[in-house]
Parts: sequence; structure tokens; C-alpha cells
Amino acid sequence: MRIVFEKRKTTSVAAMVLVPVVSFLVSLVLTAILLLVFGADPLKTFAAMAAGAFGNIHGFSETLVKSIPLMLTGLGVGIAFRLKFWNIGAEGQLTLGGVAAAGIALFMEPFLPGRSLLWAAVLGGMLAGALWAGISALLKTSLKVDETLVTLMMNYIAILYSEYLYYGPWRDPKGYGFPGSRMFSEAAWLPRLFGRAHAGLWVALILAVVLWIVFKRTRWGFELQIIGASQKAARYQGIAVERNIVLAIMLSGAICGLAGAFEVTGISHRLQQGLSIGYGYTAIIVAWMSQLNPLAVPFVALALGGLAVGGDQIQFVMGLPAAMGVVMQGLILFPMLAGSLFTEYRVKVLRREPAAACTA
Repeated sequence: MRIVFEKRKTTSVAAMVLVPVVSFLVSLVLTAILLLVFGADPLKTFAAMAAGAFGNIHGFSETLVKSIPLMLTGLGVGIAFRLKFWNIGAEGQLTLGGVAAAGIALFMEPFLPGRSLLWAAVLGGMLAGALWAGISALLKTSLKVDETLVTLMMNYIAILYSEYLYYGPWRDPKGYGFPGSRMFSEAAWLPRLFGRAHAGLWVALILAVVLWIVFKRTRWGFELQIIGASQKAARYQGIAVERNIVLAIMLSGAICGLAGAFEVTGISHRLQQGLSIGYGYTAIIVAWMSQLNPLAVPFVALALGGLAVGGDQIQFVMGLPAAMGVVMQGLILFPMLAGSLFTEYRVKVLRREPAAACTA
């Protein structure tokens, strides 16, 4: 008897529902074991995290502040992952989007009256993210350069460039020595909902619905699905594979750049340290936990945003390290990645047939 994994011919609805639930329960068990090792009560820790993230208006506002960029970058990398294009560069695309938005808000104010300054900053951030992602897409389609390495290394270029700007030429001379640009004019501020939560939430939710419609109800979405399944089959059907890959990856980068534009126009109102804090990397967890379903991305992002805010809370309430929240994210990711195997494959047990008896 031996166990093999057999590729599913059709997507199992039961597996799509049960696997994430079971994987999440496994991650809770693993987290509970880790907390017990540190001498903490798992139930009290989970309760403290939930109270810190969702127990009051301030906590919920901060959870949304963390969740909005995760929603957008999760949607962005999810587009790329559907094509089996491993975009690990959401962090750099977010950062460069923030840089472009800040540059427009800082230097185009005399030429753009009123709210047009905000719109230009947001569109500039999207364009920067799209062009930055497009470089890796062109290298992949024209020269077959591995996109994982390219997008990862381009993160560092974008981050170091942003640091050069707010430590150097864009540094506020009236900033008392602190790194960062001067404040934007209020015309370039994104409206806020409550606390620090801003209107980018509505944009992220609308984008999730729009992308779901595109993937499920449009010809282009169908073409992307075929390309992701088999580029050879897509070419056989006359689909322009390279062009569609470049367009889709540029859309992926544009949405990640939008997240960066919202961070500087909605939260900091300047370019400063703290723009790049790992949202683009956590977006990979968001995309996989949502099974690349755009409608599931906001819920997963909200959960991970709450986990980040709750991780800070347990440092004060439970006396645990603040990094415990990051460790818990990892404990969630690994069961989800392992569980995704069962959504694409079914376990099959092969029994050895008895050898035929030899006859004289």
C-alpha cells in the first residue's frame, strides 16, 4: 500500500471551504502550544489580542490602518499569482508608489488647484507602481529572467531610493533633524473616516468586487485563467500570452502603488521613515490565505491587521514580546500553504495487488 497525490480534474467546493478552516484551526493549535512554552495562557492571550484590535474605536481604527494596505497589496499580488508569476516585489511597488505620490503632492501644488492635487498624487503612485512592476514582466516575457529574484531585489532599490530622498534632497529643513519631507498641503490629504482610518478602505473594497467580476465574468479574466493554467494551451487558442502577462503585472503593480499613495496621503501626509514596514511581504500571506479570491482578501487582511495590532497589545497585557504577532503570522502561513496542496490534489491510497501464483 502506498499513498499518492492525484491532481484534481475539477475544483472541489468542499476542499475550498474545509481546507482553509482546518488549516486555520491547526495554526491556532500550534500558536497555543507556542504560548504554553512561553508560560502564557492561550485563551487569555487570544482574548487580549481581540480586545486590543477590535474592542474599542481606537483599536479598530488602527486595525483598519494596518488592513487597508494589506487589502490592496494582497489584491495586487493575487493578480500576479493567478498567472503563476511570483511577484515578490509588492513592497517595492508600494514604496515607489508612495514616493511618486509624495513628489507630486510636494512639488506640483502650484500647478494643480484644489483636490486635483490629491487625484494626481494617487494616479502618480499607481503609475509608478505599474511601471516598476512592468520592468520584471518585460524581463520575464522577453528574456525569460526569473521574476522572483528580480522583484525581490527591486524592493531594495525602491526602499533605498526613498531613504535617499527623505534623508537628503526632500528632507524638511524645519524638521529639527528628523528624516522626512515637509508636510503636504491639506489639498493632498485623503479624507478620513474615523480615527486614522481613511477613505482608502472604500477603494479597496470596491476593487475587490471589480477584480472578482473581471476574473469570473469577463473574457480577459478567462484568458488570464488559461494563461495561469497552461501558457502552451493559451497560445494554441490564440491568446497573446506575453502582452497579457505584462498588462496583468502592471495592473498588479498599480494596485500595490496605490497602497503606497494612500499611505502617504492618508496617514503620514509626508514622505518619511515607516512607509516600508513589510506590508508587501505580508500580502503574500493574504493572497494565499484567500485562495486568490478577491472577495476573501478584505476579510483575511482584516484578520492579519488585527493580529498585528493585537500583537502590540499582548506586549503590555501579557508581558510577551511584541514580535509574537509576527511569529503567529508565520504559524498561520505554513498550515495554509500545506493545506493548499489538498485543494489542488486529492490523496489516493494504492493497494498492492497480490502477485499471481506461479504455476508449474
